[in-house]
Order: sequence, then C-alpha cells, then structure tokens
Amino acid sequence: MGKIVILSGSPSVNSGTDKVLGYVGKLLQERGSDIVFHSVRDFEAETLVKADFQNVRIKRLIRDIEEADGVIVGSPVYKASYTGVLKSVLDLLPENILKSKAVLPIMSGGSSSHVLAIDFALKPLLGVLKGEVLQGVYVVDAQVDKEAEVPIVDVALERRLVSQVDELVGAIARVRQTI
Repeated sequence: MGKIVILSGSPSVNSGTDKVLGYVGKLLQERGSDIVFHSVRDFEAETLVKADFQNVRIKRLIRDIEEADGVIVGSPVYKASYTGVLKSVLDLLPENILKSKAVLPIMSGGSSSHVLAIDFALKPLLGVLKGEVLQGVYVVDAQVDKEAEVPIVDVALERRLVSQVDELVGAIARVRQTI
C-alpha cells in the first residue's frame, strides 16, 4: 500500500497520543503499509528555537514525508490547540510538503470539551501545507489504556479509527490516480 509517515506532536514520553498513533500504525501495517514514525521529541530544542532548516533530523523528516503516500499527524490538545512544539516542527517544513498526500489528523484530550480543536486548529494548519486532510479522530484520554498492548478500550473509538484508516487507504489510492 505504500509508505505512511506518522508524526507525533506529543512532548510526553508516556503519551496516550503516541499509543493511539502506534495502534493506527499497526492497523496500517496489517494493510501492507510501511510505517515511519517521527516524534517532536526527536528534535533538539535549539533546532526548533533557532529554526535550523539545515538540521539533519529535519531533513530526514522532510525526505520521509516527500517519499510518503500518506501522513498522519497526532497531537494532544494543549490550550485548545495542538502543541507548540508540533507547530515549531511543522514551521520547518516546506510550504507544499503535503501536496498530493492524504493526511489523517488525530488529537487527544482529557475530555470531549476540546473536540473542536481538530477542526479549528490542526486541520487548517495541515491544509496550509496543502494536504488532502481527512475528517480525523478526536480521542478522549479515558478511551485509551497506556499500559495495555491494545490501548484502545472504547469500541466506538476503535470503529472510528478503523474507519479513518480505511478512508486514508482509499484517499491514497485516489491521490495516486490523479498524479
């Protein structure tokens, strides 16, 4: 099915967002995709603060995204939006990096109060990078068991994730036909 880049915007080492992204990555591997995982934690603070476009890790992320058929971007909700460190990483990417790429946004938060963050914060940002942005999935932290091998504990959430994975696969096929 191709190469999918997953970018986690979570600065936390034991992240529920990362658990969800890992689960989605496994679903895609079962469908034949090669997964490349990047995290904002991979980048030195100095690289981000000084906007070092020549940083080796930034260049690797750019290369991986350019070679990818699809991209998944996940972030916990911080102050009703994606994390600042995710924005710092995305600011170092070329403006059209997501052109002709299906993009699945995933956000997580402590309650459903921030469900609109995916529509009013993350999706517009991914659209500016010219991605073919899918509906996406918002995850409430209580729907995830960070200690379990299968972290999704909510049946409805699992259905939404599987549905969006299938939508991503279909969107990648549609984008390939237009290239």
